[in-house]
Amino acid sequence: MSVEVGNETNWSIDPKQFSDLGVWVMDQMKVSTQSDLTLTFVDPAPIATLHEKWMNLEGPTDVMSFPMDELRPGTGSVTPAGILGDIVICPDVAVQQAAAAGHSAVEEIMLLTTHGILHLLGFDHASPEQEHQMFMLQRQLLLTFLAQRPGNLEEIRLEPGSVDMLARYYADMAAQKARDDKGPAGSHGNESEAER
Repeated sequence: MSVEVGNETNWSIDPKQFSDLGVWVMDQMKVSTQSDLTLTFVDPAPIATLHEKWMNLEGPTDVMSFPMDELRPGTGSVTPAGILGDIVICPDVAVQQAAAAGHSAVEEIMLLTTHGILHLLGFDHASPEQEHQMFMLQRQLLLTFLAQRPGNLEEIRLEPGSVDMLARYYADMAAQKARDDKGPAGSHGNESEAER
C-alpha cells in the first residue's frame, strides 16, 4: 500500500502523518495492500479551477476526490488491487474551516483526507442517510487513528513571509470582474449601434 503526498503550497506540512493516515484508513477499509493513493496539497487557484471544471461550481473548495480504478472496501480475504485515486486538498480553505469549527488545522486536514478516501471508495453524502453513514465512519476512522498513533500531531504552518493565497485569489477575482465589467477600452458598454 502506498500513499504519495505532494505539497505545492507554502504551508509546512509533515507528509508522513498524512501518509500514515492514508495507509491506516485503507487498511481499516480492507483495501488491497497493492493499492496506491495520491494526496496533493494545492493553493486556492488550482483547486478553484478543478472545482469549476469538474463540479461546475465557482471558487476554491476544501477537498476534491478523483477515483481511478473505482475500488470498493474489501469484504473478506480477497480485495481487488489498483489505483485508488487522487485527493486534492487546499490548506488555505481548511485553515478557515478549522478556525470556524474550533479545532486545529492539522485535524481539519486529516478529517478532509479521511473524507476524500471514503469518497474514492464510493461513499457519498447526497442523502441524509448517506451523510450520516459517511460522517460517522470518517469520525470513527480518524478518532481510532489518532488514539493508536503515538506522539503529538505536527501542526501545519504557513512559511514565514508567505502571501495569503486565499486573499490573493479573491483579490484577483475581484480585479478580473472589474476589468470584465469595464469592458474593452473605448467601448460604450452594452449600447446597441442604434443608440450610438
